[in-house]
Amino acid sequence: MNMPQPVTTQEPTAISSGLIWLLAASCGLIVANIYYAQPLIGPISAALGLPVSAAGLIVTMTQIGYGTGLILVVPLGDLFENRRLVLMMVGLAALALLAAAVAPSPFPFLVAALFIGIGSVAVQILVPYAAHLAPEATRGRVIGNVMSGLMLGVMMARPVSSFITALTSWHVVFVLSALAMVALGVVLRSKLPLRQPVHALSYGELLSSMAHLALQTPILRRRALYQACLFGTFSVFWTTSPLLLAGSYHLTQRGIALFALAGVAGAIAAPIAGRVADKGWSRPATAAAMLCAAAAWLLTHLAPEGSPLALALLVVAAIMIDFGVQANVVLGQRAIFALGAHARSRLNGLYMATFFAAGAITSALGGWAYAHGGWLWASALGLALPVMALLYFATEKPGE
Repeated sequence: MNMPQPVTTQEPTAISSGLIWLLAASCGLIVANIYYAQPLIGPISAALGLPVSAAGLIVTMTQIGYGTGLILVVPLGDLFENRRLVLMMVGLAALALLAAAVAPSPFPFLVAALFIGIGSVAVQILVPYAAHLAPEATRGRVIGNVMSGLMLGVMMARPVSSFITALTSWHVVFVLSALAMVALGVVLRSKLPLRQPVHALSYGELLSSMAHLALQTPILRRRALYQACLFGTFSVFWTTSPLLLAGSYHLTQRGIALFALAGVAGAIAAPIAGRVADKGWSRPATAAAMLCAAAAWLLTHLAPEGSPLALALLVVAAIMIDFGVQANVVLGQRAIFALGAHARSRLNGLYMATFFAAGAITSALGGWAYAHGGWLWASALGLALPVMALLYFATEKPGE
């Protein structure tokens, strides 16, 4: 059996389409682990005896784990051999998913949820890894293709887990995902080339260097704040739209799952954005992504709430918001990965952690806004975020 060969430090000349699709599929399967539980809070909390007031911890613990991993694990991609690091995280995710499936009470389930989040940061090791394998001329296209797989995983996880639970039980969702991680680990071990970074830093020095990167890298701060606003509007929409659909449109859980599938259409934005960035058109594409997300919220007010036309417009808005958010994240990654290979994992960790934190905050704000002012307040918050991004974008100088 031929073992994968190490990646050299020289500029790569090509990356095979087969490897690109493997990385895209891997990202989709891994990131889905974070989102499976979101539509299953009700049945999981009931089965475990978790009080309704604490049911949100089912999702929160996974988010905390993922956020922790972005800061403490993802930067290790600049220090340790990448394939081994990915396999360790995938293995951790598999064990945690299995533990969640058999958890008899709330505490072990919540601990397992925390480690599901930590293990799932493997996806954010794979994205800069893909950038390392791609030549400069096509790096945006490669990142876009890989990110399209990731975003498909984000959007498909919730409807898939809802459908599986409707047919069987929520335990089956976690068992199947654990088995998928084991199978994925076997494939990645045989197919991924080795990549050993050249660094003399200790782990402590690696983490402390992240503060320096954040302070001394203006393009990272700018791109992270752009995406924080857009991922924030994405989080507001997908937190509040199920409430609107269940209330004003009387959709069942299965109907809401079908609505979520509409957002999958926005995944085409990632490869498009990557190709646009490779052509040097990142600046106009960034503005277009922000305008697309802002316009989507206005679209939801063009027909009376609860009408068939309003529902159709809500579907279009979902696609537009997902399109804008997915395009912008790829444009941002293309920009920060161009800063150099030596710090790509740390840059990606900081970039992702910034907008992931924004997403968690705006999800909570969106729920509060909907509870107090319905869709009007929620959409006002959702609209304000891309508008803020546009105002900040207006201060960007050409070439910045």
